[in-house]
Amino acid sequence: MDLHTAGHRRGVVCAPHGAAVEAGRAILAEGGNAIEAMLAMAGTIAVVYPQMNHVGGDGFWLIREPGGRVRAIMAAGPAGRNARRELYREYETIPPRGPLAALTVPGAVGGWMLAHEVAQALGARLPLDVLLTFAIAHARNGYTVTRSQQRLTQQHLDDLGSVPGFAATFLLDGKVPNLGATLKQEKFADTLAHLADAGLDDFYRGDVGHELAVDLERLGSPVTREDLVRYRATLRDPLQLNLPVGVIYNTDAPTQGVVSLMILALFDRFDVKEAESFDHIHLLIEATKRALLVRDRAVTDPSHLSHPLERYLDERFISGEAMKIDRRKAAPWRSRADSDTVWMGAADADGFVVSYIQSLYWEFGSGLVLPRTGVLMQNRGASFSLEAGALNLLAPGRLPFHTLNPALAVLSDGRIIAYGCMGGDGQPQTQAALFTRHVLFGEPLEQSIDRPRWVLGRTWGASLANLRIEPRFDDALIEQLATAGHDIEVLDEAYSDIMGHAGAVVLHPDGSLEGAHDPRADGGAAGV
Repeated sequence: MDLHTAGHRRGVVCAPHGAAVEAGRAILAEGGNAIEAMLAMAGTIAVVYPQMNHVGGDGFWLIREPGGRVRAIMAAGPAGRNARRELYREYETIPPRGPLAALTVPGAVGGWMLAHEVAQALGARLPLDVLLTFAIAHARNGYTVTRSQQRLTQQHLDDLGSVPGFAATFLLDGKVPNLGATLKQEKFADTLAHLADAGLDDFYRGDVGHELAVDLERLGSPVTREDLVRYRATLRDPLQLNLPVGVIYNTDAPTQGVVSLMILALFDRFDVKEAESFDHIHLLIEATKRALLVRDRAVTDPSHLSHPLERYLDERFISGEAMKIDRRKAAPWRSRADSDTVWMGAADADGFVVSYIQSLYWEFGSGLVLPRTGVLMQNRGASFSLEAGALNLLAPGRLPFHTLNPALAVLSDGRIIAYGCMGGDGQPQTQAALFTRHVLFGEPLEQSIDRPRWVLGRTWGASLANLRIEPRFDDALIEQLATAGHDIEVLDEAYSDIMGHAGAVVLHPDGSLEGAHDPRADGGAAGV
């Protein structure tokens, strides 16, 4: 699978798994648009990359339409009606695995449904059974276990092995499957085939929704049939940041999209001249610290916000925060969030550009696989707090905080770029690295993604607050960062999974299309 593709005239896609890339490319070749390609990719990657995402999770879309409008689809599921703090009175925190962790409604399919409606309203014509045919085939006939799935299954087997449905679905003869082994998800194939025939709404208000509810109740999840019936994804305006190079978009609360935009707004204040310099890396790290502090005191369910998040992108606020950054010295740090996710991009010659992110939260989410449908449930609700007065306090119907945030930029030079990454706190940091390298400093797209990266804080479940960096950075730069006070851990791997899996697609003003994806992942880019 190619990591970079350019010069295509009809469409381009990128994803962290080759099967998803091929599904998206095939839909473009059939005459589908970028939204339809993304729907095929979303279904496929839920099957072949279950350690990172599934339909029991949530998703967020940014869609740039041919007329120029950019809209966000917010497909986060709320806590179930039985998700009360009393249910967890025997626990200090919400258990991260098992039925009690599966406490929020799966939102991803609701997002698919809304995206499909948007596509059809704008002229799309491919039927749902065509869009889901790739996912159904992989689930029914089998898919190949990746290095990532093998490693993460082994790493988390002690936590996941006893969770209902996990071993039967993701182990072979009770053992961790080897790299290259074939796994099937036949119940999930049946569910996808039913949805292809009955429509995506059936996931919540039809036969599939009924089967989901029966299993959730029997296994002890707080999510009820009524929660499923009431759920709807929403179409909203995204957050936006105006910079000299163009307009950058990201998702609003309950996501950390404001963090990604704040980092770029703060970095813009320092007029950095040289890529890969101490100024470049140090100031992005320090901007990240300021932005994450805002996140941790402000971002929550949109109905519980103290202020609209646009407040934190206001010029006066950004100026004040920039003044708190020392250009030569690192501020102290601690950290919070972790996540596992997939980001995928698609663009076409008609002007559709799509940035999409889909997640289970932790690796394999709650680990709970519902036997009637084969749906793997997320554990996003484990991010709620049980402490009275907490910003993200658990309550029925409340939306959990999300590290997920897809990005999209409409540049002054006519380019339109969708980009993103998985990895908890690392998502906005990698977005900033990619954007500054490619857009501000003019590095080629593939090189911008390939270059060594860093991450401050937690990602892939690691509860660390230090600055981890890949060893391909120049030794002199590493020494400068350490001298400035950064608590640095130089990783062993030149291309580390800890940095997440980044990608981007570009629609150029001449109509040509370009895409690239991360060598750290199992995917790539393709076009027609």
